[in-house]
Amino acid sequence: MDLSILIVSYNNFDILESCLNSIYKFTTRISFEVIVVDNNSSEKGLSTIIDNFTNLTLIQNNDNKGFSAANNQGLAIAKGRYILFLNNDTELIEDIFYKLVQFADSSKEKSLIGVKLLNSDLTLQHSIVDFPSIINTFSESFFLNSIFKNNKNFNKYWKNYKEYKNPISVDVVLGAFIFGSADIINKMGGFDTQFYFYAEETDLCKRFKNDGGKVLYYPSLKLIHIGGVSTNKINWFHFKNQHRGKIQFAQKHFSSIKLFLFLILHYSGLFMRIPIYFATGIFTFDKKYFLKSYFYMRQFVFYPQNKFVKK
Repeated sequence: MDLSILIVSYNNFDILESCLNSIYKFTTRISFEVIVVDNNSSEKGLSTIIDNFTNLTLIQNNDNKGFSAANNQGLAIAKGRYILFLNNDTELIEDIFYKLVQFADSSKEKSLIGVKLLNSDLTLQHSIVDFPSIINTFSESFFLNSIFKNNKNFNKYWKNYKEYKNPISVDVVLGAFIFGSADIINKMGGFDTQFYFYAEETDLCKRFKNDGGKVLYYPSLKLIHIGGVSTNKINWFHFKNQHRGKIQFAQKHFSSIKLFLFLILHYSGLFMRIPIYFATGIFTFDKKYFLKSYFYMRQFVFYPQNKFVKK
């Protein structure tokens, strides 16, 4: 089998169904399977959707195991030569899997590959990102990344604002779409399950590059990524896990001194946002800014404890 497509599901089954319809519509020139891992959704009707598709395996969890662990469940039973970690809120608009398999088969490089992500209106979405650093953490904490969007030191998304025709080497391809050899991904052990939701793809790409691999961005291949459908209604979940993921990555990959500097900058940024969003809420009469202020304040009492083994 050429490709195993792994999809983690949590509610929003209409979005998942659109994703699956697009996969089966456009994927006609390679052999493939789809493995859906559902993280204890509260919605009903998933099995009815699944029954409409062939070569599809469903794993239903009794609790929400998080993005990393659920993907690894699918990885454990995947049969394809290649693995694709694909978000449930994506939609194909062309046959990109055949081209990816061809490219990977002809390449001598050990690589993980991402493609161009588009919003629903086909405008460009951030698809690649630089690894976290002290400089770009400082920039993000103090809003400099919004001022200097094209600066490679200040904005870790700077490469998204440039036009590329051919595949290029990058630090991180976003977790909505990560393609790679099954042998390589299995050798890595898949995702680190200590990352519950957010930063798991950054850690995966970091470990991969540390082991001599290349992370490639393939800009001529594209698909729609709606983004945030599982977290838009769970605001604290979103804030908490973004905060946790950033700290976890620094705990695992930064030296003690660098971690200390990162934490100072990160928490300074949180502290600055509390009065800014509170004041914005007062002037705009919009409760979402009060919520943001409150969520940033709550992050001060949450610090993840992890058992990362540094190599």
